[in-house]
Amino acid sequence: MGMSRINSTKTSPSYSIIRHAKDKLGQIAVWTLLATLLVFLAIKLFQSSLGPVRSGTPPDFTLTTFSGQTYTLSELKGQIVIVNFWASWCDPCKAEAADLEMIWHDYKDRDVLLLGIDYADTKDEALTYLSTWNITYPNGPDVGTRISQSYRIRGVPETYIVTQDGLLAKSFIGPTSYENIAVILEALLDK
Repeated sequence: MGMSRINSTKTSPSYSIIRHAKDKLGQIAVWTLLATLLVFLAIKLFQSSLGPVRSGTPPDFTLTTFSGQTYTLSELKGQIVIVNFWASWCDPCKAEAADLEMIWHDYKDRDVLLLGIDYADTKDEALTYLSTWNITYPNGPDVGTRISQSYRIRGVPETYIVTQDGLLAKSFIGPTSYENIAVILEALLDK
């Protein structure tokens, strides 16, 4: 008798209605999650199709260097800021490393700040890279690739020069040279 009572409860109209409502809610939750994921994917695809940031006000960011210093781009107005995305595993980054260090030495006393942003790397490999190439300008990791995503970088190296007014003056996709950067810096410093 106890068994028939349990079975009759499972087949009662109220149980069927509750079961149907739960199934509907489950379906709604799945479709809502799927729609949210599709919207997120569409936004990311659209951002990717835009390519790297090329003009206007560059995305703001805060970088904490490997030595613990903090730099926020929007707080650096009044000086020229060079933002260089690099990685220890990147051969073209190695090709421009000496030129960037020379830029730093030649322009740091002229209100030019060079910030290196280490992309998708380990701390140990990044620090070895900096030591190997005798890099002395401020460098820090792009934690969670948040900064590189906001700049929509396609790879490394990429370099962005920000004016004293906080506007993007020039971007270099791929390795650059001392000469390429110096031309831009001299023009901006002569203003």
